[in-house]
Amino acid sequence: FTTLTVLAGVLGIGVGFGLQTISNNLISGIILLLERTVKPGDFIEVGDTSGVVQQVTLRSTVVRTLDNISVIVPNSNFVSNTVINWSHSEKITRGQVSVGVAYQTDTALVRECLLEAAKTTDDVLEYPVPVVFFKEFGDSSLNFELLFWYDEPKTMRRIKSDLLFAVEKILNQRGITIPFPQRDVHMIPPEDKPKDD
Repeated sequence: FTTLTVLAGVLGIGVGFGLQTISNNLISGIILLLERTVKPGDFIEVGDTSGVVQQVTLRSTVVRTLDNISVIVPNSNFVSNTVINWSHSEKITRGQVSVGVAYQTDTALVRECLLEAAKTTDDVLEYPVPVVFFKEFGDSSLNFELLFWYDEPKTMRRIKSDLLFAVEKILNQRGITIPFPQRDVHMIPPEDKPKDD
């Protein structure tokens, strides 16, 4: 009887924990369905998972990743973790790419090239207008940042890639060099070295 009592207690604890997890997901599912902070068609990031929401049920949410894999995420993850919803209010999203050019390059020409690349890249919106910022004097380059807008978050990797291809092509056509990191080493001739006392 003692053994049976212990086993029943352990079983009861296990069932209790299981029901607690299920009830947590169910309550979270009700919250999601009522608040509609996450809904089918949204492009979201939760934890290490990002993709388009396919279905929201009481217990879990189905997310299709950019690799076309369906991931079933427990609803409690959406309530207890930070969720990035790229489509929550509107789909228009800002992106950015950074470019470094060689010193002595005409900065006005660089701005012109980056804006031209944005203009000729598919899916980069004309409005809001792309903007170029001169970020800093780097160790080996003059660093610029191009800010642009697009309206389909799930295609952001392709858009950035197309934009970088366009930037590289236009800079090459204009004879602008994208430098690699380098350092100047100054050698002191032996006769110029200070002598020990």
